[in-house]
Order: sequence, then structure tokens, then C-alpha cells
Amino acid sequence: MTLRLIAGLGNPGAEYSRTRHNAGFWFIEALAEHLDVRFGLESKLLAEVAKARVGGENLLLVKPLTFMNRSGQSLSALLRYYKIDAEQMLVAHDELDLPPGIARLKYDGGHGGQNGLRDTIAHLGHARFHRLRIGIGHPGHKDQVTPWVLGLPGKQDAEAIGGAIDRALRIVPVIVDKGWGEATKQLNTR
Repeated sequence: MTLRLIAGLGNPGAEYSRTRHNAGFWFIEALAEHLDVRFGLESKLLAEVAKARVGGENLLLVKPLTFMNRSGQSLSALLRYYKIDAEQMLVAHDELDLPPGIARLKYDGGHGGQNGLRDTIAHLGHARFHRLRIGIGHPGHKDQVTPWVLGLPGKQDAEAIGGAIDRALRIVPVIVDKGWGEATKQLNTR
């Protein structure tokens, strides 16, 4: 199915802007800058939305303004309002199970403990949507996960995450022009 909506998950507010948990926001903001579009507030949809064109296709770029744990509330409202099928959505999010510097595309599957995905799956009633998993690494123990994701990455990790986001930006036109399979092959074999 054609890509129509790309959402970046994160927590709103300056205190969260550079945390690992906001890697999805980092991606969607970089994509908006790359495409030279600006976000506007869609308060009834609980999101900031930018409209862009890639390869002749119209795309919505979305930053939910709900906190991470309520991402599905905004995303499900956006899909209904714009009459977009969940399979036409790409959700960019932080991924504990990948090291910094790695980004991977995935379709369907579980939430892996990622609360933004958990809420999105709960609101949609299924997991049939595409994900861009942006590696942030794991702190080593489950008791350290919350302070890890809500903490700032060190310089080396921040640069690695930025590099993964740069590579992921290059696959958006590939998704539009050549489809999910080719984009997945290109990103996931790096």
C-alpha cells in the first residue's frame, strides 16, 4: 500500500526534546526540514501536522502532542479523519533492542515494550502498520530502562543516532517510488 502518513513518536515539551525516547521526533523533524515543510497545530487531532510531497505523492508528517503512552489516541484520530488505512502509515520510534546507529524497517508484530506502539496497537485493535525502529541501545538491566529512555544520550550515541536518522531519511523516497520491500532491503542490510 502507498505511504500516506509518517508519524514520529516522542514526548512533547522542551525537557524531553533531546531524550532518547524522542528519537521518533528527531526523525520526523529532520524529515520536515529536509522536505522544507513546517508543522502546524491540529488541536482536534492532538498533533502537529505538516503536508509534504515526495515523488509526486502527498504525505502527512505527524508529531502526536499526547505523551508517548497515549500516542495511539492521536494516531487513530488522524487515520480516521484523513481516511488513511493503518497499512499506509509509518511510525518512527526509539528501539531499545537496536544499538545506536542502526535503523530498521518492520511491519506488524508486537510492541516490544515500547509504550507508544503499545497504545497505538490498543487503539487500532491490530498491529498492521509499518515501523521505523531507531536504535538507542539498552542500559543493560530492565530496572534502568525508564531513566535510560528519558535520559540524554552521550555525544557518541547522539552522533550514531543522528547517522541512523540520516540513512533513514534516504529511504523515504524509496518507499514511495519502489515500495516497502526495496526500502526494507536497502535499510535493513546496512
